[in-house]
Amino acid sequence: MPRPIQARISHAALAHNLSVARRHAGGAFVWAVIKANAYGHGIERGVASFAAADGLAMLDLNEAVRCREAGWVKSILLLEGIFEARDLEIVERYGLLMTVHCAQQIDLLQTHALQRPVDVYLKMNSGMNRLGFKPAAYRNAWERLRALRHVGTITLMTHFADADVAGGTDAARTLFAQTTEGLPGPRALANSAAVLGVPEAIGDAVRPGIMLYGSSPFADRTAASLDLQPGMTLVSEIIGTQDLLARDAVGYGSTFRAEKPMRIGIVACGYADGYPRHCATGTPIAVAGARTRTIGRVSMDMLAVDLTDLPQAGIGSSVELWGAQIPIDEVARAAGTIGYELMCAVAPRVPMLSVD
Repeated sequence: MPRPIQARISHAALAHNLSVARRHAGGAFVWAVIKANAYGHGIERGVASFAAADGLAMLDLNEAVRCREAGWVKSILLLEGIFEARDLEIVERYGLLMTVHCAQQIDLLQTHALQRPVDVYLKMNSGMNRLGFKPAAYRNAWERLRALRHVGTITLMTHFADADVAGGTDAARTLFAQTTEGLPGPRALANSAAVLGVPEAIGDAVRPGIMLYGSSPFADRTAASLDLQPGMTLVSEIIGTQDLLARDAVGYGSTFRAEKPMRIGIVACGYADGYPRHCATGTPIAVAGARTRTIGRVSMDMLAVDLTDLPQAGIGSSVELWGAQIPIDEVARAAGTIGYELMCAVAPRVPMLSVD
């Protein structure tokens, strides 16, 4: 029999979360962002679950091809564009849209004319300082693209660094508006946090990502409060129990010692499955439907939980590492990270099952 650990992916929850994004976006074009293997949920599951999206957005050309092979016929946007000339062959063959964020990408488009027009998203660096043209160079980039006969629609795009805090987009939106004044074309600005919290940034197209998978983009607002449902539930079982005396230690390094007699359970889940090793004692977890806590250090294949107040729990009892009962954002906070990382880090050895 296989180990009892399993990641369950809810098609219904993912589709629901897309509907929440659609509700906030009004009439804007909705890109469902499925980069990084749909945030660890699986590209093909993303294609199926986000069928109601207007388009899919990602980074990887291979993932774009997988979307086409899975039957996706609507728009696909490459969020980082192309990396070399031969990538344009795939862009043309599979009818992809591409982001343009540097002069070298325009050079490639200028040198390698396509047989049919390609629509592009021209990215401006409005303060994130990762990708994109600085405002002073943005208009020239637009003019270079507009001069190419095989470039179709040019959508004006930026990405916010601080959309998750009040007023965090103000300076970027002002800079974007000033820089693009008088330039024709649709505007695309909003990520998940802006979709949910900055209606002024909705524009003509939005790019929700993390919200689609049921995690909150805000530190002070839960996913449930935003009407988001968990797309992934990580489950396992108790595979062993131990009775401890006061001062007994648990796990590597003896980082936990019992203050009194207690009962613990051993769960078939560890950092080799993608559960964060740095989740300390007290990380929330659910056993047999009841919330409890982890204790001691997470090891490669196992972790320990407190069963002292759960006499009904024993070997074979169900465990939820994160999901509907234990929000992934709570586990992420205990690990000093964000839900994005936990989703993307689920290991290949963990079976993944679509549940609806």
